[in-house]
Amino acid sequence: MTDYPPFAVTVDLVVLTVRADELHLLLVRRGIPPDEGRWALPGGFVGIDEDLPDAAVRELTEETGLPEPAGHLEQLGTYGRPDRDPRGRVVTVAWLALLPDLPTPVAGSDAASADWVPVARLTPGQLAFDHDRIVADGLERARAKLEYTPLASAFCPPEFTVAQLRAVYETVWGTRLDPRNFHRKVTGTPGFVSPAGRATEGDRGRPAQLFRRGPATRLHPPMLRPEPTADRPEP
Repeated sequence: MTDYPPFAVTVDLVVLTVRADELHLLLVRRGIPPDEGRWALPGGFVGIDEDLPDAAVRELTEETGLPEPAGHLEQLGTYGRPDRDPRGRVVTVAWLALLPDLPTPVAGSDAASADWVPVARLTPGQLAFDHDRIVADGLERARAKLEYTPLASAFCPPEFTVAQLRAVYETVWGTRLDPRNFHRKVTGTPGFVSPAGRATEGDRGRPAQLFRRGPATRLHPPMLRPEPTADRPEP
């Protein structure tokens, strides 16, 4: 065993949500060295008897005070560059979470603060460790997922209108979509959405039909991503 020195394993989470028509990333302000005071992804070390998904959920709860994710959680990738953590050899397993809008998180554990930060306001080198790279991979995974799966609904409440779903696509992709074409594709793609059997209520405009996520796991045909528009650049 001496030929294989031990190394630490951590989990980091790219948690995305849509708030006020902007794509937001959940970040924590590090309260301890290294990189004390810098924004970072929520995460931490995996316990010796802990499975990776359990560690991801635990760290999300401990560092932010958020409940167990009610949206979508999947493994994103593994990052093991030898110098990625000055404390020693650390390999991290990153996770991608797509969640509906949630309350402002409350920091805990070794985080000094936690907040939803607009993706468009992030600058290169702003995040601790190699989290810039992990976030970039998570954003691209999320944007690609919206093309061939119905996971855009993970950003929505349990019942939503087609306009609300379109707003998710526009926000995540950073581009405008034609409302009529989008409505036709969504309602015409088998299993994408299912009618909820009721409509919105309100004083402004006509009531809009409500939908729930359908049974499909993949979209046939896919929702192809257009190029970002000039007035709404890709974040």
